[in-house]
Amino acid sequence: MSSPNPTSETPETPETPVQAAGCVLWRRSPVDGELEVCLVHRPKYDDWSHPKGKLKRGEDPLAGALREVAEETGYGAAPGTGLPTLEYEANGRPKQVRYWAAEAVSGTFTPNDEVDRLLWLPPSSARTRLTQPRDRDLVDALLTALHRA
Repeated sequence: MSSPNPTSETPETPETPVQAAGCVLWRRSPVDGELEVCLVHRPKYDDWSHPKGKLKRGEDPLAGALREVAEETGYGAAPGTGLPTLEYEANGRPKQVRYWAAEAVSGTFTPNDEVDRLLWLPPSSARTRLTQPRDRDLVDALLTALHRA
C-alpha cells in the first residue's frame, strides 16, 4: 500500500481563500404576487445577509449553496442563474462566496442558533436592510437575471 500523495490536496494557508456559497432566495408574495427577497439575521454577527455558508471539503458549490439555504431558512430552492462571486476579507483571511439566484419552492422557517430571524422583503427594502453594501449588488443582479428570464 503506497502512502498518500502529499500534493493531491492543496493545504489551507492564511492566504488560501475560504470557499463559501449562497443564494439570493426569492419568491412571489402570497399576498400580491410581487417579487420578494429573503434575508436572514445572524445573531453572532448581528447582521442581515443572504443565506450562505462555508463549503464542506470537496463539496460542489451549488450543492453547498442549496444546503446552506435549507439549513438557514428551512426552504427548499430551485436554483437559477449564477450571480456575481463576491471576494472580501473575513477574520483576516480572503473569502470567496459564489452565489446563485434561487426560487423558494417550499418550507417553513424555524429560528436556530445560526439564524434567528428571516424576512421576505421587496427588492428595494431588501437593499436597504442588508448590512454589507457588497450584498446589495446581488439584489440588482437578481433583478437583472429575472428580467432576462
